[in-house]
Amino acid sequence: MLKSISKEEISKFKTYQIKELADKISPDKYLDFINLFGADERKSVLSICNSLNKRLEKIKLEEERLIRINEFEEIAYDKGYIYIGGVDEAGRGPLAGPVVAAVVVFDRMTKIPGVDDSKKIKESKREELFEYIIKNAKDYGIGIADNVEIDEINILNATYLAMKRAIDMLKEKPDCLLNDAVTIPDLNIAQVPIIKGDSKSISIAAASILAKVTRDRIMYDMDKKYPHYGFSSNKGYGTKDHYSGIMNYGITPIHRKSFLKNINY
Repeated sequence: MLKSISKEEISKFKTYQIKELADKISPDKYLDFINLFGADERKSVLSICNSLNKRLEKIKLEEERLIRINEFEEIAYDKGYIYIGGVDEAGRGPLAGPVVAAVVVFDRMTKIPGVDDSKKIKESKREELFEYIIKNAKDYGIGIADNVEIDEINILNATYLAMKRAIDMLKEKPDCLLNDAVTIPDLNIAQVPIIKGDSKSISIAAASILAKVTRDRIMYDMDKKYPHYGFSSNKGYGTKDHYSGIMNYGITPIHRKSFLKNINY
């Protein structure tokens, strides 16, 4: 489309036509568009070109980030590991509901635009990425430890339990795990704890998304079952509405009693 436009014809284009053209082209044509229309002296046309330039810069930065968040995986590959899983959890802090963990294994140098720490991503985008990850991951597993187990063995050990359950779901045992800030005890697998790993490793970031979306879905279901606590919005965390529900209706079977020792209910 752009190749068929000569520089002599540019002045014949109305601004709205140029805007429509800019909206239709794919990112790989942005530079061609800018080269073609960038010499136009109309401010509105230059504004369109500047907008495409900004989009190109964002694309460049995202491409650089996607290379950067593969660095820990690449280090593991260079050390001879071949089945590398990223591990993360969701739900250590809430007063109710389970803790959920996930592990994700990707092919080498996988790039998924938008994958990042789940807390940085909008819910609609997390849902979209969740489906993409489970369809395109080399392997993945999701593990859950419920509130009863949390009360019995404490939240840290329950988190480790959920992580082990997730790892047990893999089709093949990993030879290296990249973990978000923890070392899972009693596991005969090489482990690399990474502080803020969910924003530094693509496999940990993907695991954080699987864990977060899975847990959120559980809490949406629990909100239907126990409607007085605001679980659909607070996901079990200690918000004003949640505490109000506890005071007015008591606790539910999914509450963590060990987290509520100082509360009269």
